Amino acid sequence: MMISPAESGVEELILNLVLWLKLGVEALGALAIGAGICLVAARYLKSAAAGGGYGYLQARLTFARFLALALELQLAADILSTAVAPSWDQIGKLGAIAVLRTALNYFLAHEIRETESGDARR
Repeated sequence: MMISPAESGVEELILNLVLWLKLGVEALGALAIGAGICLVAARYLKSAAAGGGYGYLQARLTFARFLALALELQLAADILSTAVAPSWDQIGKLGAIAVLRTALNYFLAHEIRETESGDARR
């Protein structure tokens, strides 16, 4: 006779591993935003001390890349949270969050491309 995953404790172990992974991915998303803020601030201050050169558009473009990465990581964390025995309520919330984050990321990527092509034309 075979033991079920619930009886063996494997199901609970996998659930806990997924929850820890989700927490790690969420933390990476937050770190990406923090790293972007630090990098933009450091470049801006260094540029200001040297007499300029690092403008608003460059800062915005740099930070937008970090935000896009953070959005992708947060979406991955949301997917992980519904990966193990999701309810219909969780699936609905994930769908709404996925649509919003994907739309934000799409428009952010579009703006990055436009800004980069505008910089290339100058």
